[in-house]
Amino acid sequence: MSSAISAPSPTRFPYAAMVVLATIAFTAITTELLPSGLLPQISTGLGVSEPVAGYLAAAYAAVIVVTVVPAARLLGKIPRHALLVGLVLTFALSNALVGLAPDFTSAMIARLVGGLAHGLLWTTMAPFVSRVVPADKVGKALAIVFSGNSLGLAIGAPVGTALGGFLGWRAAFMVLAGFGVVLTVLAFWLLPRVQRISDAARPSLRKAIGQPGVKSVAIAWPLLVLAHFALFTYIAPFIREASLPDYATSLSLTVLGGSGLLGIWIAGLTVDSRPRRSLLITTAAIAASMFLLPLAVGNLVLALVLMTVWGAGLGAIGIYNQSAILRAGGEYSEAANGLTVLTIQLGITIGALYGSAALVVGGPLLVPAAAAIPVVAAFVITLAGKRYAYPPGPRERIWLEPRPVADKVQDPA
Repeated sequence: MSSAISAPSPTRFPYAAMVVLATIAFTAITTELLPSGLLPQISTGLGVSEPVAGYLAAAYAAVIVVTVVPAARLLGKIPRHALLVGLVLTFALSNALVGLAPDFTSAMIARLVGGLAHGLLWTTMAPFVSRVVPADKVGKALAIVFSGNSLGLAIGAPVGTALGGFLGWRAAFMVLAGFGVVLTVLAFWLLPRVQRISDAARPSLRKAIGQPGVKSVAIAWPLLVLAHFALFTYIAPFIREASLPDYATSLSLTVLGGSGLLGIWIAGLTVDSRPRRSLLITTAAIAASMFLLPLAVGNLVLALVLMTVWGAGLGAIGIYNQSAILRAGGEYSEAANGLTVLTIQLGITIGALYGSAALVVGGPLLVPAAAAIPVVAAFVITLAGKRYAYPPGPRERIWLEPRPVADKVQDPA
């Protein structure tokens, strides 16, 4: 039977390696979001309008969509340890080049390099995790790693923006670049070395799509991301229309990031034992919170409670779906994971457009309800994918299977 690694199955949980991977995720998310918070400064510094400066963020996502699958296939034979270390160093190089860019074109090229590294990182990292931790601890490991995403959203981007405000936008990128260099050294020393062997399955998108359950996860997960970005992108107009305080916009972003950590923690406790039931409950909770948000007009407490549910659900669904795609992809898990990276980026792009259409057609107060519709669609797909895409976990099968009936002991008399 073919295997993807030459080392025996791990028996100890590599906490240090998982913390390093979480920090890499934190760096990737901060790198992706940093230009958005520094747009006015970048616009002035590079002598372009703010809409043009915004292309530094849009192009980053676009290059992921275009390159993630072919790049993953091209670099499929490179040892995962070496690839991850190289990708972290590439993030550092990209941020340094942005910080030193003499003009907009140079900054754009540097961002494209970062976007290429970003797509490859998320194609590589989750399968790498599944190979270096015990099989029954993969969910726990993914929860640790994905905490870096929420920390990047809740802490990394705001701190980077604040740093840019004090020291200038170039300094913010240079500090992030320096952090990336330090992280490269830590990744080199602390990440386990796993080597692909000659009979390992080569990444194949066609074969990955053919695996039962892969298509369902690759559609349901992006639908949830689409819904999130449809509402997240236009949260400021909603808050204004809902007669909530001005500070509620920044407060809501903090709540979403912080509650995302809570969702990741809950998912880490349940993904290895009750993944199906937990994902169904989480998806339903997200849909309910979005449907109910329009009722929070003038009620900041209710709005924050619903946003907490929404944010926690968003953090959790990443863990459940990441585990599902690795399982459904089987020996082609890397290609399957690359497919979800692609479809999620499409979901982000389409989500912003969908939210814009909802804003124009229904107004700010109806954007949350419009965002809930794709969540319901994802719930239906999850419900239907019981056999291959979202099967029950070991703790769920216990109550589904009939219990054996003990034989009656006959009285010898």
